[in-house]
Amino acid sequence: MKHFDVIAIGAGPFNLGFAALAEPLPNLRVAVFEAKDKFVWHPGMMLPGTHLQVPFMADLVTLADPTNRYSFLNYLKTQNRIYPFYIREDFYALRQEYSNYLAWAAEGLDSVRFNHQVLAVSHAEGRYQLSVLTDTGITEFTADKLVLGTGTKPFIPPIVAGSATGRLIHTSDYVFNRDELLATPRERPHVTTVIGSGQSAAEVFLDLLRSLPEDDHLVWATRSERFFPLEYTKLTLEMTSPEYIDHFHALPQSERDRLSSQQKGLYKGINADLINEIHEELYQRSIEQTVNVHLRTGCVAQSIDCSPNGLDVTLLHERTNEQLRFASDHLVMATGYRAEIPSFLEGIKDRVNFLADGRYDVDRNYSIGAFQDIFVQNAELHTHGFTAPDLGMGAYRNSVLLNRITSTTAYQVEERVAFQQFGAASLDCLPTSTSSNV
Repeated sequence: MKHFDVIAIGAGPFNLGFAALAEPLPNLRVAVFEAKDKFVWHPGMMLPGTHLQVPFMADLVTLADPTNRYSFLNYLKTQNRIYPFYIREDFYALRQEYSNYLAWAAEGLDSVRFNHQVLAVSHAEGRYQLSVLTDTGITEFTADKLVLGTGTKPFIPPIVAGSATGRLIHTSDYVFNRDELLATPRERPHVTTVIGSGQSAAEVFLDLLRSLPEDDHLVWATRSERFFPLEYTKLTLEMTSPEYIDHFHALPQSERDRLSSQQKGLYKGINADLINEIHEELYQRSIEQTVNVHLRTGCVAQSIDCSPNGLDVTLLHERTNEQLRFASDHLVMATGYRAEIPSFLEGIKDRVNFLADGRYDVDRNYSIGAFQDIFVQNAELHTHGFTAPDLGMGAYRNSVLLNRITSTTAYQVEERVAFQQFGAASLDCLPTSTSSNV
């Protein structure tokens, strides 16, 4: 039975970063298990020209160790692309190129093992015991500690009738269904609807706007009051910092949840350039033709049912309480992702800390283990705030994890990076107020 100090489950960007930063550490035996047979990263949204919303320095390792061989710049150098990237003068890597970089790192890391699906986990004799389905059958492994990076799953709202799913797709599958959406000729103009207001919704909307036949109708509806941009000013960016995580984590859970509901524009908004690009496309079309495009804000989807003509969609405008009913041939749901507790944890639930509502109770340093030996990646939005899914904070979190796991300072961890302070920090350095009688 093969034993490791740490087994990380799931080979997404965060656990790849964990493996890359763990590789040079002596005497640390790490394995990363991934159920798929190869690395994939959002393949259904690999639209031409789309790019990251964070600078390339938010790679697997740079913000923890700029000298690590798995940096994005080193990848470019090995591919003879570093000079073209330099000449391009754009900090935001193309999404396809970043995906290629992640696949390159996964291939180079000996600790990453594909076709390793974790079926069950138990604990005995001071070790975690994992039953893993591999190419050769079920194999047993043991580990002292676990890092869960199982990611999130595409979310389809429960208002969607089961029979409607044939004409309905999630944005995570958009590229795979794009040809069908755009198929011509048509006996009549089609109606295609996009629901949602984040970056993925905007990218799909613009692609459809540029690609659908001119007489087709395109609907874009969102519950949000506007198609809001991603907040990306410098003092707001300082909230992606250790200090803000300290502040957020120290708040009562009810206050964390209230703040999270208000902060979607900090990580779920649309790139401002993309919003402008969409408007320019609409404007140019409006010069010589009627634009069959219908943008609706403040509208929540009430029901989506199957009909002979496609899908019957009912939207409710939440401010006016009016209903909008129409038929749509196709529907693209940009309704985001939800975290799920993996079923393989069932055997060790008594070793996992949960909140009263069933969510993980994640401590400040990313442990959910009652014995400080189980850690999570990007499952702590409700306890650490919007930094959880941020690629730029991945190297920081992995530095914290590796320092904690090894009980050493394997990596320097910044404690203060922001000019501002969060919370009621003392102002003792200022003069005390005085009053005088005139």
